[in-house]
Amino acid sequence: MRREERIYVQACRRLPEEADREVANLLEIRDHYPKYVVTLDELAAGNINSVKIVHLADFLLSD
Repeated sequence: MRREERIYVQACRRLPEEADREVANLLEIRDHYPKYVVTLDELAAGNINSVKIVHLADFLLSD
């Protein structure tokens, strides 16, 4: 729970080029809540099948 909103978060140090493992777990959840992969990998960012890939600092500083 984050500010009365449910979110799902998968954390990893580095996002592998084939990020199936990190994203697949979140894709199995069949609801409308936001899903994130949070990483220390500064070059990883974007969106994979509606799962947002974000750097840890950006995630912590976001609204």
